[in-house]
Amino acid sequence: MKTLGVDLAAATKKTAVAVIEWGQGSAQLVHLALDVTDQDIVELFGSCEMTGVDCPVGWPDALIPFLTGHLDFDAGPVLEYDGIAGRRLLAYRDTDRFVTRQTGLIPLSVSADRLAHPAMRCAVIQAKIAALHGPQPRDGSGRLAEVYPAASLKIWGLNGRGYKGRGDPEAERLGLLLAALEEQAPWLDLAGHRESLAASDDLLDAVIASVTARAAARRRTLLPDESHARAARSEGWIHLPSCTLEELPG
Repeated sequence: MKTLGVDLAAATKKTAVAVIEWGQGSAQLVHLALDVTDQDIVELFGSCEMTGVDCPVGWPDALIPFLTGHLDFDAGPVLEYDGIAGRRLLAYRDTDRFVTRQTGLIPLSVSADRLAHPAMRCAVIQAKIAALHGPQPRDGSGRLAEVYPAASLKIWGLNGRGYKGRGDPEAERLGLLLAALEEQAPWLDLAGHRESLAASDDLLDAVIASVTARAAARRRTLLPDESHARAARSEGWIHLPSCTLEELPG
């Protein structure tokens, strides 16, 4: 099995990918790249059994009637979301709230934060994938799963705080995080890419996304139950690992 991890940015710059090939009891990082295009991602998707993308694959269901009502001067669906509680429904998806309850982390809003730009690109990439490989269910039941590296790291007991950025403190924390990953996942062969990973939080996030994709492929993530299934199909579902790192190879 090969898994693809994508740390998606709004543009080619700072978009990272990582492909891991999984064997019996071991895994190897066989491809790592930064500043990748949509076409690169679509081609890699075609060669991998599961892809984990660090980006929302959909928007809150509440947002559509709200925007349509505003466009049509129809006050009813707009006023349904009056107040802070209503705006939270417009800003956060069901899966975002689930992640917060499970991990204490608050995902960025796909509709009210800068994450919206990568999500627009992600929607285009999903359409390009669909044209070649068929539509991929947003709940992750196909070959594409939404992942959240910060949550995966926290679940696996790795300190994922403060490593993003270009300063010396961030670089030090990135190095410590990479060392901790190597210690807890000795089965993962970085295949000469350690120096690149130690220099780029985007590349490391792509690796974590690829590892999480393995968990999603093996159905070792928290899946939406009946109360979340409908929203997951339309809004997307963030796959949180339900297994340890040790359980992933083999």
